[in-house]
Amino acid sequence: MAHRNSHATPRVRPHARGHHAPARNVLAVAEMERAGRAAQSAGQRLVCRVAAGCGTIAFLWWQLAAIAAWIAFNSWPGLPHVDPFPYVLLTLVLSIEAIFLSIFILISQNEETRLTERRNALDLQLDLLAEQESTQALRMLRQIGAKLGVQFEFDPQLKNLERATHADALAAEIDAINDRER
Repeated sequence: MAHRNSHATPRVRPHARGHHAPARNVLAVAEMERAGRAAQSAGQRLVCRVAAGCGTIAFLWWQLAAIAAWIAFNSWPGLPHVDPFPYVLLTLVLSIEAIFLSIFILISQNEETRLTERRNALDLQLDLLAEQESTQALRMLRQIGAKLGVQFEFDPQLKNLERATHADALAAEIDAINDRER
């Protein structure tokens, strides 16, 4: 059995024929999602499917129909009442169902949180890369302008944009602001 790595790199060809960049990006994201789901155990996948199925209108209607049928069967005169009013057995079954559904939903939410954290880490990496590319492009434009003898107006904001952004310094600044607001 092959070893599954939950942080496996998506296997997408970067220059797939016939696909332009947005389509490649969509394919890469879809492959990342597939790889994340494939890293789940069989039990986790089952729990997530159950939670997803129980979160539908069809399940609500099925649940209402089953409860109504139970009450009708156990209230109808002349039928043997397995669980007469106040329907203690029905209450027990629904309570146990609620316990398991709560657990399934929590497990499913934990899995979604794990996938969301993975997406957020990827987003941060892409944002940092885009910021580095933008900073480098501004520097290159200034150098090209200087070589061509183009005079730029002094813009302090542009000078700030040309400086490299340090994610750790920004995070510390955000933390300090949040601490002051508390």
